[in-house]
Amino acid sequence: MICVVQRVLQAKVVVEGQTIGEIGPGMVVLASIERDDSREFLKRMAAKLATLRIFRSADGSKHFDQDVTQIGGAMLLISNFTVAADARKGRRPSLDRAADPVTGETLFAEFVEEVKSLGVKVATGKFGADMKIHLVNDGPATFIVQTDEQRLANSRGAH
Repeated sequence: MICVVQRVLQAKVVVEGQTIGEIGPGMVVLASIERDDSREFLKRMAAKLATLRIFRSADGSKHFDQDVTQIGGAMLLISNFTVAADARKGRRPSLDRAADPVTGETLFAEFVEEVKSLGVKVATGKFGADMKIHLVNDGPATFIVQTDEQRLANSRGAH
């Protein structure tokens, strides 16, 4: 599983002209379920994101001091299979690593429930829809988080 995480002041997702998910301060997470992901990966990613210290301290003196629950924030979770794209070769990204739509939708729904079970306020987009994401990035602060450390090492050529 790969997630692109953006610390935001506010964000919303619009489908067919209607806002279907909206948050104030927190994080926008573009989440890609990969074809070999498991429920264990979902749990690990949910726990990682819920405890990821990317927010400033209450007095603003320290960067990366608090997690989303400590600031009373929320997550806008968006399924985004293109995050799994491999663009290292050629000019057209390969989407071979992305889960098939049925598996992706099922596991993404489980991921959303796992994040909620950790006490995080959650809003979502609509799986498979043409979504327009509006956000005010805070910082900007953007992070890439992966659940499979070995796969990450292999993609960077390390063994």
